[in-house]
This record gives sequence, structure tokens and C-alpha cells, in this order.
Amino acid sequence: MAQSKIVNRTSKIYKHIFFDLDHTIWDFDKNAEETLHELYGTYKLKDIGLPSADLFIETYTRHNHRLWAQYHLGQITKDELREERFKSTFIELGVEPDLMPADFEDAYVNLGPTKTNLFPHAHETLAYLQSKYILHLISNGFKESTEMKVAGTNLAPYFQNIIISEVVGVNKPDPAIFRHAIELAGATIAESLMIGDSIEADIRGAMGVGMDAIYFNPFNLEKPADVPVQVTHLKELILLL
Repeated sequence: MAQSKIVNRTSKIYKHIFFDLDHTIWDFDKNAEETLHELYGTYKLKDIGLPSADLFIETYTRHNHRLWAQYHLGQITKDELREERFKSTFIELGVEPDLMPADFEDAYVNLGPTKTNLFPHAHETLAYLQSKYILHLISNGFKESTEMKVAGTNLAPYFQNIIISEVVGVNKPDPAIFRHAIELAGATIAESLMIGDSIEADIRGAMGVGMDAIYFNPFNLEKPADVPVQVTHLKELILLL
């Protein structure tokens, strides 16, 4: 098994790379947008006072990101997240409670994970890295949806282990999930590297157990000073690693 190190980052040699899934490999926002455009038509949301699919998607995305941040930190449960995200969206957009589609969340959860949009060069990058390292996945996603996403995009063959927070019982950034993943891999912290989009869940979570991390920042947001390494495209990992 080949070994490598992050250029100008550290003298550590890596053998195991741990990836986040949503917003890092699987393009969550693009898949959500595609799903919601379909459901906007299916549920005739224009007829209940939502004249713009784009405004509906924009509002949902903001609420969903807020609630996922709370879920990462253990402040809300899976059920609370799912109950609240569309309810908050409809309320903000002025839809009367009795007009809110009762099964909209279920329809979204069933359709969304079947979408297959990945970030550019995902397969190319993973194939390259798999030839040099042992790859693993650590996701804060829910079990059924994560398994559907991985299967539908043919990602499973790249990863030796797929660790799902709902199965483990703790979410990133809890140190326990990183330690569990490292133990499951038969790895050490020193030879392990985390790659993900969430500063709190992925990057600071990994760094909190002494693990190196690369921030995936596709929208080129301002990088916090305590985050040492970032990439804006997955393909940069081929040059870096």
C-alpha cells in the first residue's frame, strides 16, 4: 500500500482516508433542488400559495442547513429535524397549516436519496485515492438514505468501511465516532486523514481527536484560521495526495 503526506502540511504519513458523504461527494443541494422541483409540481404547491419553486427551495435549504447544524451537535433528534424543516419552510412562506401536504416529508425522503448527482470528478478522484490508500466513509446521514445514496451512485466499492452516525449512536463531531471509525479500520490517528465540508462536524471534529483534516470548500467560503488545508474541487486531492 502506497503512502503519502500532505504537501507543506506535515511530516505524517497517511494510510487511511476518511470521507464525509453529503456536501462532500454526494451533491446534497443539487439533489435536493432536483427533488423539490419534482415535488413542487407533483403536490401542486403553486395552488396553495407558493408561486415560485425557486423561492420554496431557497427557503427550505436555509432551514435544512440550520437544522442539520443542530443535529450534528446533538441539539435535536432525527425525528425533530424531519418534522421541522418543511413545516418551517411552509410557515415562513405563509402557507396555512391545513394546506400543508401531510406526507411531503415522506415523499422527499423517499425520492431524494435516489438522485445521483455527485461533485465533479468524484469517481475519478476516489479511484485514484483508492489505488494509494484505504478509504472509509463517515456520514452523519440517516441509515436508510445513506445506503440508498451510496448504492445508487456506485460509491460502495471505494470504501472498506461505511460508518453511519445513526448506527453508531453518535454524530460527528463527537470524538467517539472518529475513534470508532479508526478502530474499525485498524488504523492509528497519526496515519489517518479526514476530508469533509463541515468545519464543525468534519474538520474540527477530526482535529479534536488529533486527526489531520482537509476542508472541502466548493463555494470558496472564508476559511477559518484554525483550518490548515482546504480544497475547492475534489480533483485537487489528486495533486495533493
